[in-house]
Amino acid sequence: MKKIAFRADLFVGLYLLAAIILFIIPIPSLLLDILITVNIMISLFILFNCLYAAETLDMSSFPTILLFSTVFRIALNISSTKLILTTGDPGVVVQTFGNFVGGGNLVVGAIIFIVLVIVQMVVINKGSERVSEVTARFTLDAMPGKQMAIDADLNTGAITDKEAMERREKIQQESAFYGSMDGATKYVKGDATAGLIITMINIVGGIIMGVSMQGMELQEALSKYTILTIGDGLVSQIPSMLISIATGILVTKGAKADNIGDMMFSQLFHLPKVMYIVGGTLCFLGVFTPLRSEGRILIYLAFGLGLIVFGRLVEHSKEVESIEEEVKEEEVQADEIRRHENVNALLQVDPIELEFGYGIIPLADVNQGGDLLDRVVMIRRQIALELGAVVPIIRLRDNIQLNPNQYIIKIKGIQISEGEILFDHYMAMNPGYVEEEITGIPTFEPSFHLPAIWITESQRERAESMGYTVVDPPSIIATHLTEVIKSHLDELLTRQDVQNLINNVKENNTTLIDELVPKLLGVGEIQKVLQNLLSEGISIRDLVTIFETLADYAATTRDTDILTEYVRQRLKRAISNTYFSDGEMTTVVTLDPKVEQDIMNSVKQTEQGAYITLDPAATKKILNSVENEIKKLESQGKSPIIITSPIVRMYFKKLTKDYFKDLIVVSYNEIESDVELQSIGVVTYNDN
Repeated sequence: MKKIAFRADLFVGLYLLAAIILFIIPIPSLLLDILITVNIMISLFILFNCLYAAETLDMSSFPTILLFSTVFRIALNISSTKLILTTGDPGVVVQTFGNFVGGGNLVVGAIIFIVLVIVQMVVINKGSERVSEVTARFTLDAMPGKQMAIDADLNTGAITDKEAMERREKIQQESAFYGSMDGATKYVKGDATAGLIITMINIVGGIIMGVSMQGMELQEALSKYTILTIGDGLVSQIPSMLISIATGILVTKGAKADNIGDMMFSQLFHLPKVMYIVGGTLCFLGVFTPLRSEGRILIYLAFGLGLIVFGRLVEHSKEVESIEEEVKEEEVQADEIRRHENVNALLQVDPIELEFGYGIIPLADVNQGGDLLDRVVMIRRQIALELGAVVPIIRLRDNIQLNPNQYIIKIKGIQISEGEILFDHYMAMNPGYVEEEITGIPTFEPSFHLPAIWITESQRERAESMGYTVVDPPSIIATHLTEVIKSHLDELLTRQDVQNLINNVKENNTTLIDELVPKLLGVGEIQKVLQNLLSEGISIRDLVTIFETLADYAATTRDTDILTEYVRQRLKRAISNTYFSDGEMTTVVTLDPKVEQDIMNSVKQTEQGAYITLDPAATKKILNSVENEIKKLESQGKSPIIITSPIVRMYFKKLTKDYFKDLIVVSYNEIESDVELQSIGVVTYNDN
């Protein structure tokens, strides 16, 4: 294959080099005959390759081919002009075309040549040029929509990442091809114009050379050089017209991947009633008009009756195909009933599913103006930027068993949350300071379970002017889905995901990864650390810092909980930026030293990890105290944050996470020195 590729490159180079040489060096008539034959052969190759190409991109190199063939053809035209003007003998091919096409008649030959040039320039070239311009414009305009459709299919799981990449690459190739074709058609147009000018030069120059240099009579010179010029023009214009036709075929070819001959035939002759009408019309013209004279009736009757018979055959063929399809469909249904069910397909569980009733379908249907699919794409991007984790494909499905306006969110096949929306309504929420009420249907915001009101489109502007937060149904679903994914992102992080993250880091940090994996930690242990971070909403985007920290401390301990604490301390800038306002006092709650000491005394270490053996009564008192302090913070509109000592933080979080999911537990070592804190309470054993 390498040798073939080398020879192909060599041939293309020689082809272009020959064109350049022909511009400069005179060549004998025999060599010109050979090169003209090669030019006709190449033109036929180009024409039939374009005709039988299944897709336009099968001839993606056509703009370059067009340039090379045009240059070569013009070079031949110049060489033949030299021979016509200098020797009057441009070769057998040119003379044969000049004599044969005109039938020895100078006027007929000239007329045929002029008609050929007009057809090429006015009809074929003009049409191809216009189609190329329009196709290029519409292809470029359609690119954003096609890209969004690919993203939507990728999100819904209709296609894989590889298929999405292939589709995007094809779109880029199409846009580049049609953009090039828009300019390449100018070569064909310019070639025809140049050929016409060269023809005029040949006639005038030939007459002058024949009369002045060779002593011919004017009539003799006119006859000889006009025939030679017509022959020269024909051997140039015929290949040019073939390539013009090829250009037209290529730019007018539809997007469907099919043989154009089969496609045209099947589309022209697939309706029997059309053939009946056309056949009947031909028979009528042959019988009832003057065309019946001189035996022409036989021609029209033959074509007309032939079309009627052919139409009947097509109709019969369609009836047979219809019966065969019905039988085949019945057999398939019978096989479905008889065959063993493919249980493996039923075992697959989608990581994330969004199921909705039929009333919500318009929100997910792009053709109806729905943008829910686009919002799902943005959710994945938003979480990737915010938390550094790649969200799995989110499967969207309609479910007729749900209420029309209901939707449910599943994680690994299990329903996690649900919601209900009112189509063509908006949800208005009072941020807390709006005193004036607005009429509507009372409800609760599904993400944070805040009181809200459904309002109509006509009320939206008024509600916003009053200070209400107003959101549309797609935003409600998208926000709800985002919060559910964030709260379960640690469950969705698989070992394969972690391996992919490790591979990405390794591209620029080979030494770090070689030291860490698998010498110090396995993929599963790194996964556990990352899951611990994500479970508390800590971003893992800074993987280099995380892996550097693990490499520093994994030599002394492989306890993933302790390693997580080391990583959190190294990420204190990010944690401080997430939970504490820059330059503002943050209100928090602290932990009583006695409580911290009791928690540490109750920690038991095992091979499976550490657990707390705190007395149930003491645990209850601590949890009651945490609840009271959280209420104090929430009453002031503050986030529930508790500050502990570094050694206690992870155990206190384990103690409280099942009871207070939104509670933020931060150690002193995870807070930047410039953060200002104000403690308004202490978690103690006192219930009051």
